[in-house]
Amino acid sequence: MSTYPAPDDAKPMLAQFEELARKRRATRHFLPQTIEHELIERLLRTAQWAPSGYNLQPTRFIVVADPTTRSRIRSACMNQASIEEAPIVIVFAGDHLASDRLEEVLNRDLAAGAITPDYAKFLRKIVRLMFKHGPLGINWLWKATLIPLARLSVPIPEIMAVHKRFWLAKQVALCAMNFMLAAEAAGLGTVPMEGFDAGRLRRALDLPRSWEPILVVPIGYAKTDPPKRTRVPLQRVILWR
Repeated sequence: MSTYPAPDDAKPMLAQFEELARKRRATRHFLPQTIEHELIERLLRTAQWAPSGYNLQPTRFIVVADPTTRSRIRSACMNQASIEEAPIVIVFAGDHLASDRLEEVLNRDLAAGAITPDYAKFLRKIVRLMFKHGPLGINWLWKATLIPLARLSVPIPEIMAVHKRFWLAKQVALCAMNFMLAAEAAGLGTVPMEGFDAGRLRRALDLPRSWEPILVVPIGYAKTDPPKRTRVPLQRVILWR
């Protein structure tokens, strides 16, 4: 039996979500009001339920709550004031070594009955093919050079070993959107930042070498009402085929 509501029953839920999505705006200025750490963790647990390729869950969360640390990373974030105004800043990072923890993920999913042993076997094979560089990067070399040629005759998806950062950015962005919508539902404002120096930010926070900062999101209670925004008409950006 499906756990999804009937179409008519789902309409009120959809209306509520539409209102939430339309109401969320970038919050540039924040009140000096603290946020309970339990609430932040609740929002991050919601973020974790975003879709994840092969369920590898490569997103890592760095919660910057210490004012001294926020002051230290402000220069790496192009001196944007909201870094220090917000009581907490979340740095969303992608772990380049997430695929190395495949067995941990598979064991958890198998124990929960979320996947079958046959599917686990398939994932072991496909993740190795997609992610592994091999000794001295030999696997990366042939994947980077031969696959574009093979793609001329057969369809081949992007290979993560070659385009790892692109894959990580997609995974992290899905989590970050979940987080920001959950924050809006909790009465909190957020602002996603792409303007930062990833290398300086990584050093300032002393992150593991495999963690790459993808997005910076200050969070707090909005100081002013968010500005109005418009959207391009849907018919300008949609194609039906």
